[in-house]
Amino acid sequence: MGHRVLIASALLAAFASAAAAEPAGRITGTVTVSDPDGKVVSNAEVVVYVVGYGEPADPTAPAVKIEQKQRKFVPELVAVTQADRVEFPNVDPFLHNVFSQSAARKFDLGSFKRGESKTKDFPGLGVIDVYCNIHPEMAATVLVVPNRRHARVGADGNFTIEGVRPGNWTVFAYTRRAVRPVSVPVSVTDGQIAVVKLAIARGAEGEHLNKYGEKYHDAGGTYR
Repeated sequence: MGHRVLIASALLAAFASAAAAEPAGRITGTVTVSDPDGKVVSNAEVVVYVVGYGEPADPTAPAVKIEQKQRKFVPELVAVTQADRVEFPNVDPFLHNVFSQSAARKFDLGSFKRGESKTKDFPGLGVIDVYCNIHPEMAATVLVVPNRRHARVGADGNFTIEGVRPGNWTVFAYTRRAVRPVSVPVSVTDGQIAVVKLAIARGAEGEHLNKYGEKYHDAGGTYR
């Protein structure tokens, strides 16, 4: 048993060493989010990610968390690397359910109570919309991207993506309620900083059906 632990430790060390030795640059920039009337939205949840090459998920990274809190998913938007896991803890004093009917990853974690948590893996690329079958106002999105070069945009609209492989890539920005992501090409050089600006418009939150493909009935009536 001991030799397996040593082998696993050696593999993780080699993984970290190889990652550290690779040439890399940095991408920084700003993202502006606006409503259909052109009004700039503050504190919108936005993720940015680099597309153009693949990279495995970090085997040492913990699962990304989306809490069920005050009848909301918090945060409502995350980006994860292909094969990463997302954990859904329930911190509310009533039942929640977590499900998705998205073609990229259909699942139903069932209903679970306060203090319980369930985890789902995301092996394929895509956009996965997540809902609660009890509370229709709860909605979140998981973006599964091809590498670890993704980041959340700060409240001030700024972001930084570290460790980007040198080359010509595309930077995408996405926020929930956007019709589609926006993108801009970027050229990354080893040891240098590439600066980009993106602007994205969003619409209203769309209606969705419950996990049975039906309209919600008496949503949350028992579990408020």
